[in-house]
Amino acid sequence: MKILPFIKMHGLGNDYVYIDCFLKTTAEIIAKTDLAALARAVSDRHFGIGSDGLVLILPSKEADAKMRIFNADGSEAQMCGNAIRCVAKYLYESGLCREIHMQIETLAGIRPLALHVTKEKVDQVTVNMGKPRIRPDSFQLGQDPIGYTAVDMGNPHAVFFRDSLPALPDNTNVEFVHVRNRKELDVRVIERGSGETLACGTGACAAAVAAIFHGLTDRALTVHLPGGDLLIQWNSALSSVFMTGPATEVFRGTYLLTDNE
Repeated sequence: MKILPFIKMHGLGNDYVYIDCFLKTTAEIIAKTDLAALARAVSDRHFGIGSDGLVLILPSKEADAKMRIFNADGSEAQMCGNAIRCVAKYLYESGLCREIHMQIETLAGIRPLALHVTKEKVDQVTVNMGKPRIRPDSFQLGQDPIGYTAVDMGNPHAVFFRDSLPALPDNTNVEFVHVRNRKELDVRVIERGSGETLACGTGACAAAVAAIFHGLTDRALTVHLPGGDLLIQWNSALSSVFMTGPATEVFRGTYLLTDNE
C-alpha cells in the first residue's frame, strides 16, 4: 500500500482532489498508477475522498506548470476553468511559482492567468480562456423543439436557453441558461463524466459566449451558478474570453493507494 498526499480544493463548489506531481516520490507513484481508476476511487463521495474528479499538477516544458484533469468516471477532460484557478492558487501559495502572471499547460492549450493576491493569499484568479468557437450550424431555436448553441471552450458545450432551469441528466457537457437581464445569466451545468456540478468555468464561458452571440447580453456579465458567481468578459478586440472567480483550499491529507488502483 502506498501513501499519496493530496490537496482538496474547489472553485465555487466545483471540487477536485489535487495531486502535486512536482514531488518526486508522488510523481513516481503516479507514473505507475491507473489514473482512470484512481480518479473513480478518490471521487466517490462514500468510499473515497469525494470530488468531481482528480487533477494532477505537473512540471511543464512549455509553461509554469501542466494540469491534467480526470472526471469522476475516469475519463480525461481537456480543460476546466474552476480547476485551473485552484492550480494557480496552489502554485503561488506553495512557492512553486511566485509570479502573479503565470501560464498553465492543458490539453486545450496553454492558458495565461492573472492572480489577485491579498496578504500572500490568492483570492481571485482571472483566466484567459482563449478564443471560443461557435458551430455555424447551431442556432437558438426556442423551446419547442429545443434548440441549442454549440460552443467550444477547449471542451465542447451545448447551451440551451430556457425560461426556467430544469432537472439535469448525466454524462454530457450541457448548460441550461436563463437570461435575467443584459448583464446577468442563471446557469446550471452537467459535465461529461461527473454529472451536475455546482459550477463549471468553461460552461459559464460557453453560456456567456452563446448569449452574446445571440445578442441577449452585453459583453461583460455575471454568471450565477449554484455554487456562486463568475465574471465573464468576451473581449471583442482580442477575441478571447476572460473568466474571473475564486479558488478555495479545503483541506490536505494522504490517500492510501491500494494495489487495485
